[in-house]
Amino acid sequence: MKFPQKHTLEQIATIISSEYIGDPNFPVLGMNEIHVVSPGDIVFVDHPKYYDKALQSAATIILINKNVDCPKGKALLISDDPFRDFNTLTKYFKPFEKANSLLSDTAKIGENTIIQPGSFVGNNVTIGNNCCIHANVSIYDNTVIGDNVTIHSGSVLGGDAFYYKKRPEGFDKLISGGRVVLEDNVDIGASCTIDKGVTGDTTIKKGTKIDNQVHIGHDTVIGEKCLIASQVGIAGCVVIEDEVTIWGQVGITSDVRIGTKAIISAQSGVSKSLGANKSYFGTPADDFRKKYKEIAAIRQVPELIEKLKKNE
Repeated sequence: MKFPQKHTLEQIATIISSEYIGDPNFPVLGMNEIHVVSPGDIVFVDHPKYYDKALQSAATIILINKNVDCPKGKALLISDDPFRDFNTLTKYFKPFEKANSLLSDTAKIGENTIIQPGSFVGNNVTIGNNCCIHANVSIYDNTVIGDNVTIHSGSVLGGDAFYYKKRPEGFDKLISGGRVVLEDNVDIGASCTIDKGVTGDTTIKKGTKIDNQVHIGHDTVIGEKCLIASQVGIAGCVVIEDEVTIWGQVGITSDVRIGTKAIISAQSGVSKSLGANKSYFGTPADDFRKKYKEIAAIRQVPELIEKLKKNE
């Protein structure tokens, strides 16, 4: 998330009432999660396990819960609760805007685009030309949709990320301030759910086709000309490269990458990154032929046990 204008380190520290280390005029351009940060961004870290990763990331402002040595060319915001203060900044720069109608006055709708009755189009949404938004679709604030896009009934674009911190009193939610971006020629089936990014974009690239009842988690990027069949569940921060095919009821864990033209068979469970130009099957998903050889071997186990008993 980039801020509308440049701020200073001192200004940001004032918003969250924190101490800081660095030049008061140090430039702050935005805030992001660690996998999408760039110079000028704030990143937060609240666990010693991830201190070095945050301090050595591309982010130049680190919101941290310990006074540590500040890397050269960077600045620190010292907070007793970085998670809370990251939420404070999200609410400050991306406050929730109440809707006053099914079609927001600030939405931009392209030529020849059809929006069927009962659909909701939120604040600052952009929809391109020649799109068809079927009945009872919900498109949350700031979503960007390209040309020639079809979205079928009951789908929801822009729900919050499923991202919580466990506290003694319960779960504390990380507030989502990102967007959903659909590029040109994307089709979305009925009853799909696509969560917005925490601070960045959940992106579906050109020509990708998604079947009914598919869930896509926050900050995930799906490449061009992918095919994703029904009841696939994709967690947050996944990267799916171009021309990948994912058949029904596949589950994909967070922070993995699926290589170009990979094919994942139905009911597979993806727990690690998978390479390009190969077919995968099973849980955990592995090379298609290897997995079927394993299954064939397992089927021989009862026969082998019987032979051992006879030998005894």
